[in-house]
Amino acid sequence: MASESSTLHIVMLPWLAFGHIIPYLELAKLLAERGNKIWFVSTPRNIQRLPKLHPHLVPNIDLIGLPLPQVENLPEDAESTLDLPYDKVRYLKIAFDELQDSMAAFLQTLSPDWVIHDFASFRLVPIMEKLSIPSVYFSIFTASINAIFFPQSAVIDGVDSPVEPKHTTSKPKWVPFETTIMPRNFEMERVFNDAYIDGGNVSDLYRLGVTVKGASAVFVRSCYELEPEWLQLAEEVVGKPTIPVGLLPTTAYDDEEDDDKKAAWLEIKEWLDKQEKGSVVYVAFGSETKPNQEEVVEIALGLELSQLPFFWVYRKQRGSADAEVTKLPEGFEERTRGRGVICTSWAPQLKILSHDSVGGFLTHSGWSSVVEAVKFEKKLILLPFLADQGIIARLLVEKEMGYAIARDENDGSFSRDSVAESLRVVMVEEQGKVFAENVKKMKAKLFDKERQDNYVNKLLDYLHAPTMYQPSGSNKN
Repeated sequence: MASESSTLHIVMLPWLAFGHIIPYLELAKLLAERGNKIWFVSTPRNIQRLPKLHPHLVPNIDLIGLPLPQVENLPEDAESTLDLPYDKVRYLKIAFDELQDSMAAFLQTLSPDWVIHDFASFRLVPIMEKLSIPSVYFSIFTASINAIFFPQSAVIDGVDSPVEPKHTTSKPKWVPFETTIMPRNFEMERVFNDAYIDGGNVSDLYRLGVTVKGASAVFVRSCYELEPEWLQLAEEVVGKPTIPVGLLPTTAYDDEEDDDKKAAWLEIKEWLDKQEKGSVVYVAFGSETKPNQEEVVEIALGLELSQLPFFWVYRKQRGSADAEVTKLPEGFEERTRGRGVICTSWAPQLKILSHDSVGGFLTHSGWSSVVEAVKFEKKLILLPFLADQGIIARLLVEKEMGYAIARDENDGSFSRDSVAESLRVVMVEEQGKVFAENVKKMKAKLFDKERQDNYVNKLLDYLHAPTMYQPSGSNKN
């Protein structure tokens, strides 16, 4: 068994976004539990913001904070996408590129068995090759996302080829089966400049291409129980071992919170305790996504029209450099007081989702949020904003695990009426029961401990003996 093999020394380097950092940390925990030594690398501020590790993991996980080089146009306190508006993220990527110099010195000193890293650290690839350190690209996205975007010429050829959004919104010729899982035009338009043009000094697809070319294998945050055909296709189009790691649900150490956070949770819990079981809609759009002013208004008025109790984690600004500070509609908080809560500070998402009074989750369809919702059997109301979120939303709709809010196909606009109607369909009407039933069934498959352990053991089997790897296939796990 992999868990009984000799200790591996592994460096892990996620991209500077908490939607990436947290899944990497969850994988680090699973690897460390099996006796492997992990060096988890980010920047000092990001390391400070990580959830506290359980004491039994501390000996096997070293948290390494490498100072982020300062670059022009990047605010001094910005060390993750959490701290920045969209138009400043490209400068974070430029700073991350310069961080690779200190990573090179770190790797030369440490000489690990493996580096598990993210799409953005393409400058690390020639360094690892020079040091003869093998690497794995760990994709925090679903297999469907990987299968759809990997075959782009920037990935295959390693060149920064021009691409237009319209090229990415129809079923690719390499997908041999019928599916609705494709991004919409408005989702690609919103992510287009970052992914294809303005990912720092080079596009994100070019970064991904160099990273994948240099990697021995690709790890994917998915499982055969959810995406069997997409996992098989992803391996075919990548042309390298493509190994699912399971869904890596976020875990929390009970004693990690300080007194202020404990007090905040008690206040939240007091309100939730007063609500009827399964009646509350939890509303949150993750650390990356921030609806614009028009969208905030329609979401708010849709919540009001729905007449449902809600708890909304509302981010009006992405860091101090964000000039677009959104506002709630005038009088909204007064009109919904008692029925709804607007939370503009820290909120313990795992604890809120685990509460019995929460029945549904209005979400941007970020993969971590979806995984957490399914773990706690919450019905999903889907409002994706970017391409990866749209693909996840379509996967959930195809499997009848979630209900998508109606939107204009071209510009992505939506109305307060469509928000209210979708909320009531899922939370109140007979039609909504199917989503609850399917989420419950899928939870039993996706969060079975033995299956998750099996994924990690197979992953470790590969890391111990990569030349012995054979594709698992959907019927062998």
